[in-house]
Amino acid sequence: MATTLDNTSTAEKHPFSDRVLIRSIVSRPDGGAGLAGQRVRVGGWVKTGREQGKGSFAFLEVNDGSCPANFQVIVDAAVADLGQLVPTGTSVSVEGLLKNPPEGTKQKIELRVEKVIDVGTVDPAKYPIPKTKLTLEFLRDRIHFRPRTNTIAAVARIRNALAYATHTFFQEHGFLYIHTPIITTSDCEGAGEMFQVTTLISEAEKIEKELIKNPPSSEADVEAAKAVVKEKGEAVAKLKSDKANKEAITASVSELTKAKENLSKLEERSKLKPGIPQKDGKIDYAQDFFARQAFLTVSGQLQVETYACAVSNVYTFGPTFRAEHSHTSRHLAEFWMVEPEIAFADIKDDMNCAEAYVKFMCQWLLDKCFDDMEFMAKNYDKSCIDRLRMVSSTPFERITYTEAVEILEAAVKEGKKFENKVEWGIDLASEHERFLTEVKFQKPVIVYNYPKGIKAFYMRVNDDSKTVAAMDVLVPKVGELIGGSQREERYDIIKSRIEEMRLPLEPYEWYLDLRRFGTVKHSGFGLGFERMILFATGIENIRDVIPFPRYPGRADL
Repeated sequence: MATTLDNTSTAEKHPFSDRVLIRSIVSRPDGGAGLAGQRVRVGGWVKTGREQGKGSFAFLEVNDGSCPANFQVIVDAAVADLGQLVPTGTSVSVEGLLKNPPEGTKQKIELRVEKVIDVGTVDPAKYPIPKTKLTLEFLRDRIHFRPRTNTIAAVARIRNALAYATHTFFQEHGFLYIHTPIITTSDCEGAGEMFQVTTLISEAEKIEKELIKNPPSSEADVEAAKAVVKEKGEAVAKLKSDKANKEAITASVSELTKAKENLSKLEERSKLKPGIPQKDGKIDYAQDFFARQAFLTVSGQLQVETYACAVSNVYTFGPTFRAEHSHTSRHLAEFWMVEPEIAFADIKDDMNCAEAYVKFMCQWLLDKCFDDMEFMAKNYDKSCIDRLRMVSSTPFERITYTEAVEILEAAVKEGKKFENKVEWGIDLASEHERFLTEVKFQKPVIVYNYPKGIKAFYMRVNDDSKTVAAMDVLVPKVGELIGGSQREERYDIIKSRIEEMRLPLEPYEWYLDLRRFGTVKHSGFGLGFERMILFATGIENIRDVIPFPRYPGRADL
């Protein structure tokens, strides 16, 4: 992941593959020049290939995904069939001698191939990822091939670096990583836009097919089976009263047992009805897999709080889901959230943690992923590296929601036009957030103490009874990056908040228990992981920063 490596005297082989990573050659401070004369094996995919010298040799630009840089490989026609090697997308494993190229060339080192070990050929006429510049929209329709492009490979390395940075930050600060459930029975946001998890539909389809093949038992079938059971029962009773031998009684009991089993099956089948089971005119979820309604999680926060209220500092990092029919460049149906929770911490501690975490991630990319960030600056957003430097080194501005609204209202009076009306009580729109970060303060801003009417039930009500101890971290380029709060630890207040929001109490009884028994002041936040990648890279569409995007109408692979 690091941009440069030490100038050690030998090229290190990968511990689990018989090859040397291209990064360990070209990302050295000397560009690999100090390795000249060494024999190595490399593997990768041909980015560009061309035959030279009337077909006597070929230049291949090979990339194995370990870094953005390609590695120049030269193959003589005597060594291999050059026609198979030069098409873009061809996979090659080659062995040869590292040599210094002629003076004045871009490369510091190249490989003269002595032996071609493996070739995965490509038909250039059919290969869907030609070497011409491709749009990110085009690549979304070829999801299984897009990691082979420079952009998506760079995004994958940046995403990996940010995941590594996330675990490093929280582990170094004494947090436990907790795996929260993907399937849940509570709605954390109270938004209701959740994907339902059910087997009722597939079960109903199975029953319908079964009933067509084998119609259900009729009432007459059941009555006839009951008569057989009665008859067999009487036969057993008679044998016993006649003091018949043991073998005869055992045989008769066996026949009775079979008759009872047959009756049971017929009664069971007679109850089978097509369609989804209902009770009192509503779907009967007692018949469902979990015996109640279940959903894909929108957040691991509520569940991770159970651990924060026992082992103090915890975080969860995993996929979350929202069944929102949104086609914007900022929304996905499946996305990843980082959600720490800190016991014995108030809103200020929460803000301090959020600021330190964002700064840590920005610095990590500058230290460990600079070559990929240079690629992004060159191709997508020339200010992205400066933005990371600014955020990692600048104290975040902190203002109350009320102050934020006053600043926006003053801007409107001075002629600034917003699409969304500015007034106390609104949820700040993306344009408002970006005005604060990009125009007014020109740095990240933490807005705190929001109106309670626009925030979730679990946020701590402030002494003014109008606002809650909520905070959002706003950054240039994307607006809201983090949303968090001090949690409401007072039983009576959180219970009345749940009722106020007309949420059913029953699914939250366990959550209320945390306040009934050993309640503790605690705070936490959620960071949208893909939003962090958008902020870092300057890429415009969130569908291009997650490996397999899910959004309305699309769930490829």
